[in-house]
Formats: sequence, structure tokens, C-alpha cells
Amino acid sequence: MKKFIVSPAPHIHSKQSTRSLMVDVIIALVPTLAVSIYAFGFSAIQLVLVGVVTCVLTEYLIEKFIMHSKVTIDDCSAIVTGLLLALNMPPSAPWWLVMIGSIMAIGVGKMTFGGIGQNIFNPAIFGRVFLLVSFPVLMTDWSIPQAWLAAGKVDAVTGPTPLSIVREGLAAGQTVPQIFAANNFDSLSRLFINIGGSVGEISAVALLIGMVYLLVRRVITLTIPLSVILTVFCMTGIFWLIDPLHYTNPVFNVFTGGVLIGAIFMATDYVTSPMTFRGQVIYGIGIGVITVLIRLFGSYPEGISFAILIMNAVVPLLNKYIKPARYAKGV
Repeated sequence: MKKFIVSPAPHIHSKQSTRSLMVDVIIALVPTLAVSIYAFGFSAIQLVLVGVVTCVLTEYLIEKFIMHSKVTIDDCSAIVTGLLLALNMPPSAPWWLVMIGSIMAIGVGKMTFGGIGQNIFNPAIFGRVFLLVSFPVLMTDWSIPQAWLAAGKVDAVTGPTPLSIVREGLAAGQTVPQIFAANNFDSLSRLFINIGGSVGEISAVALLIGMVYLLVRRVITLTIPLSVILTVFCMTGIFWLIDPLHYTNPVFNVFTGGVLIGAIFMATDYVTSPMTFRGQVIYGIGIGVITVLIRLFGSYPEGISFAILIMNAVVPLLNKYIKPARYAKGV
């Protein structure tokens, strides 16, 4: 009789490591970062530098002097958190705001749970939602910096997000076609450079290039991004077909706001997303549904961050009750 050795998963060895995965994510964000710097100049550079340095330093100090554990900043996960948080900030946000968000993201959203692999919530999303709730005025100030390397005062122009413009127009009694015509909104033009929104959400093409890179490198699969995007597309499409005068079309909703950066780079976080295919589909659909409901009926014009955070909390249930078929079941 053969003896079988029972051991916990995973059983498949791979050359991939946490560090290599994080480096791939950083590389995938390079096109988005480049477009952001081109559009916003020094403001984007400042936000990214402050976010990354603060996240890395916070993790180092907590592990070194509070947890007295091995310092793991060389896995680059803190860099990814700082980069994603910075790309989800308004371009005119002051440096200290992203610093506070970074401290909360790492200190509370990650290290409180024991560090990487044990956190329930995506740290970058946790930090952003904390800032949205605590500093709603600053986090919804969409002024667009114009000066490069400005010392002192930075000249700026106002640039509300397209989602905010649509919501304000509808509240004023305008129809969607009137709002689109007045603001020269073209759904397909949002693929390239769409200034008006967070630092990292202004170019759909740059984000999609990053997604292709992650797919080729097998860092992510299409399951979660496609579930989120198709849900947003279908739900907003239904509302638009019912009443095109008061609801925006589905293409506009997918390419505008944080749907792409959220679905591609944040919802797909290994630690805070489900392990099974069915769980990932439910998770992605849940994010899409909550996002649309907040956009259409909530207090904020954008809801992707809240949606991901809420579904992060549901992931333990999905992992518990939706499990893959047992090996050799029924044999």
C-alpha cells in the first residue's frame, strides 16, 4: 500500500516571488505614471515620491521598533501601496494629505493585521477611503496644476471630474445629451488623456497597456477585471436604455473615473481577493454593482473605492463557502 503525505497548500513551486510580482505591478503602472507626469507635472511626481517614501518608512519603523520582526520592505509591496495611493489622489492634493493616507494605509490597513498576506483590506484602498471620509473637501478638489517645478504658489485651473459635471448638470435640470454637448464629452476620447479626476485615472489606454503586461506576465487573470467592467457596462447600459436623457451610456461609465485602475490594479490584489474562480466572479460582480449604485444614487459621484473595500470584507466568506472540487472526488 502506498503512503500519502498530507501537507498544507500550496504544493506547486514557482519562480515567482512577492518581490517579482510587485516589481511587475510597478512596471505595469509605468505608462499610467508617465501620462500623469506629462499631464500634471511636478504635482504628480511629488505625490508619488511622498506616498512611496512614507509607506516604506512606516512599514520599516513598525516592523523594526514595534513588532520587532524581520523587516520586509525589500519585497516592494509598500512601494506598490504608496504608488497606487498617490495615483488615486487629486492632482492638487497637498503633500501632507498623501502622507497621512500612506501612514493609515500601511500602519492600520496592513500592519495592524500582521503585515503582507494577512491584511483583510487592500491597504491603498483603505488609505484612500480614510482620506475621503476624513478630508472630503480636499479629496474632491479637482484643481489642475499647470506649473512645472513651481516654487511656492502653483497656478491652477479648476477641472471637475466628468462624473461630477454630469451629476451637477442633472441636478440643475439638464439632460445628459445637453451636458455632453456643453462639455465636449466624447466617450472614445476618454481612452487617451482625459484630464479631470485622480492622478492615475486620466488615460484608459495607459491602464489597459498595464493590464496587458500583467496578463502576459501571468500576474493577474481576466476574471476579476472582466467581471467588474462587464457588470458596470451592463448595469449602466440598462439604465441608459431605459432613460438616455438622465443616465450616461455604458462606454462613458467604463472609461470615466476609477473603474479601470480599480478593477485592474486594486481589486486583483492576491491577499484581499477570492481564491476560486466562482468566488472571483461574485467578487467582481459585487464591486461593479456597488460602484454603479453609489454613482447613480449615492452621495459621491464615484464609488469604486468603497465598492472594493466592502467586497474585501466579503472575501473571507467567499473563500469559506465557495471551494474548489476536492481532488479525485467521487473516484
